[in-house]
Amino acid sequence: MTVQLDVARYLSRIGYGGSTTASLETLAALQRHHTEAIAFETLSMLLGERVNLDLPSLQQKIVAGGRGGYCFELNLLFLHLLRALGFDARPLTGRVIMNGPEDASAARTHVLLLVTLDGARYTVDVGFGGMTPTGPLRLDTEDEQITPHEPYRLTSRDGAYTLRARIGDDWRHYYVFDLAPQADIDFEVGNWYVSTHPDSPFRGRLLAARAEPGMRHALRGGEYAMHRLGAPSERRRIEDPEDAMALLRSVFRIDVPDSPMLRSTLAAALAAPQPAG
Repeated sequence: MTVQLDVARYLSRIGYGGSTTASLETLAALQRHHTEAIAFETLSMLLGERVNLDLPSLQQKIVAGGRGGYCFELNLLFLHLLRALGFDARPLTGRVIMNGPEDASAARTHVLLLVTLDGARYTVDVGFGGMTPTGPLRLDTEDEQITPHEPYRLTSRDGAYTLRARIGDDWRHYYVFDLAPQADIDFEVGNWYVSTHPDSPFRGRLLAARAEPGMRHALRGGEYAMHRLGAPSERRRIEDPEDAMALLRSVFRIDVPDSPMLRSTLAAALAAPQPAG
């Protein structure tokens, strides 16, 4: 039996009660609500859980289970929602180049979406951690674009596009992507690498991020940061697993299981040195 997306439950999960007409206004509202309600998080890799991309698994974990996920999960689930609402949307893959040279030969380990509305193309991304764009970005312009959070730009060269965000006075690059069609196996391979390979930047790391109006929250190992727009960031150390669980529940809005295994896993993750990036 084919499993259908429970649209009403999904919209309730992200606190959205507005129009569902396939328009730019609806798209922007859905993206904003999604990024405010559902966190980017890597608890599955800490707990040794397999990360599945089929709709029943995504729906159970994120919509019904109150969890978050990373780009493969969040953007592919959001793709199901957009298509169910009548949007012309398809997935793309990208190469993460943040904290490195723009011409780095990175693997395709990021997923984002391309949405076409009235002939105009937009990128949509609800799963890029602490720098997830919180609004759709027009593809065919290199102008600065305002979102509910940082300004972004998409620059183009030789058929490839680079996502940039303005942080203070600097334009920083984050990932490169193209418009090549992707098959399901491409996502399975990329997801397998990200969730299981020893060199994956997510393996063994506690990462969480969520946006809200005027602010971003980020947790990297034992460092929690609040980034307020136009103001200095506030940071504090988290050393107690109980404090980490409380933070994940209250600030990141993740339905964290209450288990001894999670406590011991969090204790190790909080104490581990965090690599750059």
